[in-house]
Amino acid sequence: MNHRIFVAGTGGIGEAAALLLREWSGGEVEIYLGDISEERLHQAKGFVTNLSQRTGSVHTILMQPDGVNDEMRNAFEQCHVFLDCAPGKRAPQLARFARDFKMHYANLTEYVAETDAVIEIAKGAETGFILQTGLAPGFINVLAMSLYNQFVESFENEKVERIAMKVGALTTHAHAPHFYGFTWSPIGVATEYVKTVRVVRDYERVHLPSLSEREKIIIDGFAYEADLTSGGAANLPRHFEGRARNLEYKTLRHEGHYEWVEEVIKHLAFDETLPQKLENEMLEKIPLVEDDLVVAHASVEGFDSKGHRRMVEKAFHIKPLELNGQRLRAIQTTTASALVECADMLASNKYKGVTMQTDIDPGEFLNGNFVSRVYR
Repeated sequence: MNHRIFVAGTGGIGEAAALLLREWSGGEVEIYLGDISEERLHQAKGFVTNLSQRTGSVHTILMQPDGVNDEMRNAFEQCHVFLDCAPGKRAPQLARFARDFKMHYANLTEYVAETDAVIEIAKGAETGFILQTGLAPGFINVLAMSLYNQFVESFENEKVERIAMKVGALTTHAHAPHFYGFTWSPIGVATEYVKTVRVVRDYERVHLPSLSEREKIIIDGFAYEADLTSGGAANLPRHFEGRARNLEYKTLRHEGHYEWVEEVIKHLAFDETLPQKLENEMLEKIPLVEDDLVVAHASVEGFDSKGHRRMVEKAFHIKPLELNGQRLRAIQTTTASALVECADMLASNKYKGVTMQTDIDPGEFLNGNFVSRVYR
């Protein structure tokens, strides 16, 4: 890859994406870091260039909250790919920049309304727009598609009983009573616990309450609990309606966590401020933790052509990574590597208009230069 990439938003995922692009790309990449905070830009540039032997330029662009200034305009005119690592509510605005300046675009957000808005913006675009490209949604959905394809090829049956996707951003250690530590956005955790969930039940796409179908599972010998949470299924419920009897995304946690969360929610009023109130309650009791672990598991279950029940499944345990003296948490590499893999795919100019998770070639994605180095 020899391209100019604009990374909007230089928080933990943005700076990780820029670092992986710079260090793992096949060729030299010119990176433009964009943020509304001058301090964040300075920190991110140091993070990306520290001890690096790469010679590609790293520019910093001070963005404004609304509109386009001259510095932004000049950068946009130079760049081929725009990676949106900003808060999800800004996705439509940033997607419009990509459309107007003819850049390819990829984002991370699981927000439904904003994703629908980006889809409208991208209609008829000559460049590609790959949406929801992080960990969950993102990697876990492509993994599920790969397993589904494997199941159909192996057992000659396109209808399956269950497609299950599970991801947990966890701490290595967990303490009573909450059995949890924050490894990523607290408001993101609170939101996914209370929003409704899109699933497939008896071949039909329906909405269910979050945290309404708890189960226990053992993955690589370790016991976890999993429950329905919003956002992680991407567009798979729509894609598999009529083809999968059941399909869902669940978030993995250490055992005992969800019981504690339910007790907290029980005492909160159910209104539009519930995510914020839940976040505040959790932040009082739950620590922010740097030492993290990401667990990802997907499975496809059904019957073969002879009527025998079959299952294919795959799991990953991802630990933090050190690169050029910088420590990347597991949540950073698992999210950023998927986003950067999509940037590499977009740079080939094979994609036009909207691309959802079910449209991505699983083999190309999972065996790509970035994803394959993290998910091993």
